[in-house]
Amino acid sequence: MKLEGVFKGFDEIKVLHDINLSFNEKEITCILGPSGCGKSTLLNIMAGILKPDDGRVTNPNQKVGYVFQEDRLLPWKTVYENIRLVNKKATEKNIMELIDIVGLKGFEKKFPDQLSGGMRQRCSIARAFNFESQLLLMDEPFKSLEYDLRLTMAGSLVDIWSMWNNSVIFVTHEIDEAILLGNKIVILSKNPCRVEAEIEISIPQCHRRLEDRELISIRTKLLKLLTKQKEACTYKSA
Repeated sequence: MKLEGVFKGFDEIKVLHDINLSFNEKEITCILGPSGCGKSTLLNIMAGILKPDDGRVTNPNQKVGYVFQEDRLLPWKTVYENIRLVNKKATEKNIMELIDIVGLKGFEKKFPDQLSGGMRQRCSIARAFNFESQLLLMDEPFKSLEYDLRLTMAGSLVDIWSMWNNSVIFVTHEIDEAILLGNKIVILSKNPCRVEAEIEISIPQCHRRLEDRELISIRTKLLKLLTKQKEACTYKSA
């Protein structure tokens, strides 16, 4: 996927300003930025839900999956049925493997109202991968989870992605998630949203530990960039 000179606004509010990005195949790209900077708007343009006011979006992918911030499960279907719904050609073995990876083994016959919010979101992630899309867009899918479970789910996401080997664009405002997941991290600024920096991580996801020296260095750099954006926004507001 490629974005060239993308602009987007709502009424008189400028949201996206001259966004130029390219995303590599079979990689995870994390989009990191402060809350309200336009990350979800950018993702919705990639998905074709919104149209840019100007610029070009090139998307050669025939199948695009989307994990929203809400789980959007069908309440009258079980965990197993919700996951199977998007790909009825998937075998029971494949579906049960997904259920196991996201930590829902033993809950496959439960309905959404019998699950916690975090469990429902894990089910929606398994469903998205079962769709077998070439490109998967994820809008802060771990937002409802506690910190420790976020890191566990990041590991589970890497495991599933390694099996499917598709392209993933993962929106977050959590630095640790981006460090553990991204082959590339895109940092966005705010008011309006611009691409502030792009950082690539060469360490394979399966070998990453937050205490690694290289990742600590990257984390420090990301913190400085995000702090700079926060200070700039505070100054403009004042």
